[in-house]
Amino acid sequence: MKVDIWSDVRCPFCYIGKRKFEMALAQFENKDEVEVEWHSFELDPNATTILDKNAYDYLAERYGKSREWSVETHKHVAQTAAEVGLTFNFEQSVIANSFDAHRLIQMAKQNGAGDLVEENLFKAHFTDGKNIADHEVLLQIGKDSGLNALEVEVMLKSDDFTDEVRYDEKTAQDLGITGVPFFIFDQKLAVSGAQPPETFLGAMIKAGEEAK
Repeated sequence: MKVDIWSDVRCPFCYIGKRKFEMALAQFENKDEVEVEWHSFELDPNATTILDKNAYDYLAERYGKSREWSVETHKHVAQTAAEVGLTFNFEQSVIANSFDAHRLIQMAKQNGAGDLVEENLFKAHFTDGKNIADHEVLLQIGKDSGLNALEVEVMLKSDDFTDEVRYDEKTAQDLGITGVPFFIFDQKLAVSGAQPPETFLGAMIKAGEEAK
């Protein structure tokens, strides 16, 4: 079974959705036969790195709301994350463009490390307060994920894997995907959002039955 997932590493619900999907996958009878492929999706392609502004202030300004509203909103998201074993430190987060992070994921996919790099980027952004647009941070994540350091460094200095990122985004547009995470099971069943594990498990079971 093939599971295609569109995601942005700056999206908190994508990280939560990843963990919930993994919880479902662990219960799936034929989990060893499931291939997962991560696809690029930028929630805010025009985002720039802002070192002196955390997620609270950024969201409040973006939506014209109070900082108190933003803090409460993020608190609720952090509690949801904690329920699946994730630690979100929004007060340490760095607002950053995710395009180069997506290029790193595309490179990792060719080396069989797409899922690991995706995970490490999520953790860097939401837990560790790292700037995921910083090439030194991306280089370290690549190295920690088993990629060749020199190859990662060369890639980051080039425009390699730009076409792959844009292809994923164009495919999402063609499919009518307007939000992430978005899961497609065997090109048959779609699940949108960070749904409960039982929803993902049900989709896998149904896709498996249809494949038979």
